[in-house]
Amino acid sequence: MHRFLLHNGEIRDTSENLVSPGQVGLLNGWGVFSTLRVQDGVLFAWERHFARMRKDAELMHIPFPTDADAMERQLLRLVEANQAHNSTLRVAVIRNRGGMFEGPAIARDYDIVAFTKDLANWTQGVRLMTIAQARHGDSPFSGAKILSWSMNLTMLEEAQSKGFDEALLLDHKGCVSECTSANVFLVEGTKVVTPPLSSGCLPGVTRAILLEEITVPGIQVVEEEIELGRIGKADDVFITSSTRDLLGVSAIDQMTVAGNAGVRASLLQAFHLVLHQYVSQRRATASQ
Repeated sequence: MHRFLLHNGEIRDTSENLVSPGQVGLLNGWGVFSTLRVQDGVLFAWERHFARMRKDAELMHIPFPTDADAMERQLLRLVEANQAHNSTLRVAVIRNRGGMFEGPAIARDYDIVAFTKDLANWTQGVRLMTIAQARHGDSPFSGAKILSWSMNLTMLEEAQSKGFDEALLLDHKGCVSECTSANVFLVEGTKVVTPPLSSGCLPGVTRAILLEEITVPGIQVVEEEIELGRIGKADDVFITSSTRDLLGVSAIDQMTVAGNAGVRASLLQAFHLVLHQYVSQRRATASQ
């Protein structure tokens, strides 16, 4: 983590004591968050991140900012304070009131806390360990990105303790859902498949861009239910998140993945074009 963080619009040192146990969201995980990629001083796909957080906040009864532009300006002040022009940014909105353990001196309905860190150096050839019954798509809260994240951290830690890089989470039907912090894609010829949201997976921002914005001639990107055995027949498997781009998978449990990366390379090139066009447009708008 970098030296400074953002707390309710103020740039503060990360060593300061800024929060209270009486903020009900802190001890109950009652909040929403998102992890963004900062590219050349721009918050990539900010509109998508804000919209998803706002939707999840409404679902979870969490008060939430109404002005996306004002919140973005605050986050960019943090980027400047840390000189984190190419970094990872985490922002959380924490509910402060409600329940029997609300503190007596809570002045705000919610807190905004954000910090930055260096971009991770993701290693190609990720190895995944499957975990059954880890996602339940019929839950009204499936796909919500909330502060109660310890189950994901536990599953990730379990996978890493056994020599894997990430966990591949299966839904209640035994089909592929997602990883603990990434979406999953299979390549079958020129068709690229990702599990539907009904599997309980997070509606990731990079996932949405691949499905909704990117067009590569001859390549089709679709949602389909993926039975686990289908992976062994795939030409390639990759995972995505806001800071991973399209990261190749080399093995799942003891099964080696083919790793024919031609289609993935074409999609990655198209994704980088979208990324750089977005950054150029936002920088041009900011300079006017």
